[in-house]
Amino acid sequence: MDTRSLKFFISLCDTLHFGRASEACHISPSALTRAIKQLEDSLGVQLFERDNRTVSLTREGERFQEYAREALTQWDVVRNSLLEGAQELQGEISVYCSVTASYSFLYDILSDFRKQHPRIELKLHTGDPENAIQRVLAGTDDITIAAKPDTLNASLAFKHIATSPLVFIAPQKDIQLDPMLNGSPDWSAIPMILSEEGVSRKRIDQWFKARQTKPLIYAQVAGNEAIVSMVSLGFGVGIVPRIVLDNSPLAERVRILNIQPELKAYDVGLFALKKKLQSPLIDAFWSQIRE
Repeated sequence: MDTRSLKFFISLCDTLHFGRASEACHISPSALTRAIKQLEDSLGVQLFERDNRTVSLTREGERFQEYAREALTQWDVVRNSLLEGAQELQGEISVYCSVTASYSFLYDILSDFRKQHPRIELKLHTGDPENAIQRVLAGTDDITIAAKPDTLNASLAFKHIATSPLVFIAPQKDIQLDPMLNGSPDWSAIPMILSEEGVSRKRIDQWFKARQTKPLIYAQVAGNEAIVSMVSLGFGVGIVPRIVLDNSPLAERVRILNIQPELKAYDVGLFALKKKLQSPLIDAFWSQIRE
């Protein structure tokens, strides 16, 4: 059974760029274009809108994307169940996480996994942790490492890896901020650097709401590493997971504030769609993690 056209299609869905998709698939852009055109001809619909600058999925393309991802998952399930006992598992797993998570957890996980399953290819994508769970829900990646939200989507499976406190940080020394942080800080006057969205933003918003305080937000940024950087430069007080601070090259330029009550800690772990755990490949990765 030839699943290459579906893989080409999914790669183009993920990148929306013929050049990058062709590189990922190890074929020429012209060969990718022909493969997509043949797929569209066989389906009788247009899957992508494209011009000289942009590529986007049509409504039909979005519907077919769901089928293609499901079909490839089921193909792996069937193929590996047939090969079970005859040879090692083989196939591909897509993993997404933040740069910090790759430093903190992924090296040990992947080192052990590669020893046990050398014929499974791992595709690693890194980026903003706030996008992690959505990428799994959308089928863009098979597994991600992220903080567990207070409410978990019913279609997701979660496996705990570590706990990381959520801490307030300030510059080591700042003649303007230091007096404001002594005693009982007036949070309505202290410049705050916060995440744009995600678990930490929801928890700090709840923390301020419980104190009936409207914070002075200096900046809202994507990525916890950027918060550490801005705090180290003296722009304000930030909130980040302790694990981010422990892995930051700027850790010595900031200090952790003893603020009470503490924010609820991060529960960090693996996420995958429950239905994808049917795949022997995903299950093999999942099962090696001990909570």
